Amino acid sequence: MPKFSSKRRVDHSASEMFDLVADVERYPEFVPLCSALKVRQRMAKPDGTEVLVADMTVSFKLVKETFTSRVTLDRANLKILVEYLQGPFSNLENRWTFEPKGEGVCDVGFFLAYEFRSRMLALLMGSMFDAAFARFSLAFEKRADAIYGRRKLASS
Repeated sequence: MPKFSSKRRVDHSASEMFDLVADVERYPEFVPLCSALKVRQRMAKPDGTEVLVADMTVSFKLVKETFTSRVTLDRANLKILVEYLQGPFSNLENRWTFEPKGEGVCDVGFFLAYEFRSRMLALLMGSMFDAAFARFSLAFEKRADAIYGRRKLASS
């Protein structure tokens, strides 16, 4: 199963980066391959987390696929968990972590593991997905710079 993991130090606060990743409706504006995203359901849980059920459409050339996932936004612990519900994958696991590292600086952790249900789709989109997922963290960092402004990276 293909996996991708990264940890990047960014010159934005953990709460700013959490808010940016949690704003899933904006993904089509800047996330590689994401052509559409629709939140079907949004609910607050008693433990303080917020849970979304969302459909994300990814497109590349003539291939267009939509999948449904449950997104758990855990603001108190600065973590986001994405659980696969339905679509072209047999498995999809995605986790984000945001670790404060000083004034206006944090480490953003990104983990993704996925496997396509169809061998044909895996052959068509596999290497392209790998390349796109490798650029995900950078896309969010560039988005943060555009929204919050670019700051000088503090030393750690």
